[in-house]
Amino acid sequence: MTNRSLSLLTAYQRKDYWGDKMVVVYSENQKLACEMLSKARELSAELNEKVTAVLIGNGKDQLSSELIIHGADKVVMTGASLSDLKAEEVSDLLCALAKEEGAGLMMIGSSKDGKELAARVSSKLGVGCSTDSKKLYMRDGSICSERVVFSGNGVAVERFTSRPAVVTVPPKAYDPLPADVGRQGETVRKELPYGTYGSRTVKVDPMLSEGANVEDAEKIVSCGRGFKNSADIKLIEELAGALKGYTLGCSRPIAADLKWLSEDHWIGLSGHKVKPKLYVACGISGQVQHVAGMRDSGLIVAINKDANAPIFKVADYGIVGDLYQVLPKLINAIKART
Repeated sequence: MTNRSLSLLTAYQRKDYWGDKMVVVYSENQKLACEMLSKARELSAELNEKVTAVLIGNGKDQLSSELIIHGADKVVMTGASLSDLKAEEVSDLLCALAKEEGAGLMMIGSSKDGKELAARVSSKLGVGCSTDSKKLYMRDGSICSERVVFSGNGVAVERFTSRPAVVTVPPKAYDPLPADVGRQGETVRKELPYGTYGSRTVKVDPMLSEGANVEDAEKIVSCGRGFKNSADIKLIEELAGALKGYTLGCSRPIAADLKWLSEDHWIGLSGHKVKPKLYVACGISGQVQHVAGMRDSGLIVAINKDANAPIFKVADYGIVGDLYQVLPKLINAIKART
């Protein structure tokens, strides 16, 4: 790196260069963007900045008003000429926006694409990046991020010493603000520069799906290796049916190894992260990889024949017993009450 580029990098990181004019929020997932806007509004008050949401690509006009009523002061629409939203071009657009208007904090949705995008943005701007941030706050004038590490065995506390701070935020970390239909905001279209890259999307194969949406479910009944064969899953289907308004979930072996359920149902560190009001774990031991995906559930009920199973450490209620004996009795008891 040349002396000139080093001096430019230092200038970009200085507060007087950036001006700390805005908190930038971007995700290709509109629901996640609205969740992030909740925390962005809170932090913007402490940073004395406006909240700017970004929409990239064509045909996004109808999404602008939704971002405003959920907390954005301004929505920037750009990249309308892009037919394929790759991380190379999108990172160029976000960097150009940050340099043009100033940014104290850039919040990017922690999807698979979002994690790659955040790494590129932080590298191009020469600033720090914190991934999968579950908690953001100000301390002594600095932005701090907390994230789960070592498969849920620890929490890393990271403090930013440069601006903008780039973070990725996972789904369900924050609840979206109630929609304020009377809220006023500004929508602008900008032609921001981006480079030309040789990569292209050749083919997209749709993921095999059974239509389950565990991330938005309010009640989840999950199964694990405590079940002896796939036909026995009908037991948790009966339990879920008795509870009404349910979604089926599972631990990694059921979806990834045995293929008894599709990956739509997989809950855990490498699967889906969920935050239902009720989570019932049936025959799930509770290894850290699974717990990392459901630890934020409202009420956790565990059924396992091993009294020392780790799942009981995070459960609010636990039943120690053979699930083949417990589940039929539990189903009948619920049906009798409802």
